[in-house]
Amino acid sequence: MKILKENFKWLVVLIGIIVTGLYVTDTDYLIKAVRTIYLQGYTTAYLEDYKKFDNQVIEDGTPQPWPNHKNYNSVKETIGLDSINKTNGTIAYVIIKNDSIWFENYYDGFNENSQSNSFSMAKSYVSGLMGKAIMEGHIKSLDQPVSDFLPTFNEGLAAKMTVGDLSSMASGTSWDEQYYSPFSIVTRAYFDDNLEKVMLGLKMATEPGKSFKYSSGDTQMLALVIEKATGKKLYNYLTESFWKPLNSENPTLWQVDSEEHDLVKAYCCIASNAKDFARFGKLYKDHGKWNGKQILDSAFVAKSLKPVYPGGEMYGYGWWLKTIGNKHFFMMRGHLGQYVIVEPNDNVIIVRLGHSKGDNKQIGQFTADISSYIEEAYKMLNQ
Repeated sequence: MKILKENFKWLVVLIGIIVTGLYVTDTDYLIKAVRTIYLQGYTTAYLEDYKKFDNQVIEDGTPQPWPNHKNYNSVKETIGLDSINKTNGTIAYVIIKNDSIWFENYYDGFNENSQSNSFSMAKSYVSGLMGKAIMEGHIKSLDQPVSDFLPTFNEGLAAKMTVGDLSSMASGTSWDEQYYSPFSIVTRAYFDDNLEKVMLGLKMATEPGKSFKYSSGDTQMLALVIEKATGKKLYNYLTESFWKPLNSENPTLWQVDSEEHDLVKAYCCIASNAKDFARFGKLYKDHGKWNGKQILDSAFVAKSLKPVYPGGEMYGYGWWLKTIGNKHFFMMRGHLGQYVIVEPNDNVIIVRLGHSKGDNKQIGQFTADISSYIEEAYKMLNQ
């Protein structure tokens, strides 16, 4: 017993030294990382981790359910879709044809109203909010300097950085997109309780506005710009600009860094469901209109769905772009294989949510699972 007490005492001392060291080296965000992720058995963010963080509510307005297609759920999953769903832990797979639910299925205890983390699909919403702010006159144009809103970036290369550069992932900052290192800026941003301080500490690495480089930091900085421009919290701006006007069926949540600082994790972390996520894809498919009302400027929508830079043909303003054969898709994408995939010419929207995108952990590139979800959907549609 004496030995146990002695060992426990030294364990407490060791923990105290480690914790003190984390605060001294400004890496105390790792305490939250250990508590919310690593002690839960995960090595990265997971679908329901939003329950471990502070959130703000995105309120619904007048719900308008999607209608069911005349051929609703008349076809079962293909063998290929069933296989990849099981392998990658799909929780929701929905096919919308001609603005009607053609197929839907839910797995692993989730249902049509279950909330799960959007991860980087949130980036498309933030870019849309930028377009809304331009439409309403809060931001002059895509070419307005970021320094007009964030004076920290008013010197040198930073002074050349525009609002459009943030939306198109061309800021030129030193942000490094590493998801699995506990000491990366991505990890710090996910767990730090003062996200604005993290963002304002970024340095410039290259000249902005020259080429695409996938960067969650760009979207987070864009959120700061939009809040400064509109004078509104981003979760409130999303509520009034899109969530309510698009007749979402469920209120949802958006993670914030802390109750004290109350800044959304703009590059990720809207917790919602497949059919409400799909509404944003439909808005862009329909050139910014919803129920006959112009919610978002059509010219901005069109520009968003075209490549901005040579060598970056896979990205527009907040949306991923992919061509397969003679079909042209635009899509929202998230860390663990969260997708809203739209083919406007076919009037098809495919939504997939799940625990994994497979073994391929490439960042800023298309992974093989995307083509599989598209191909299997079209096999079903063509039966």
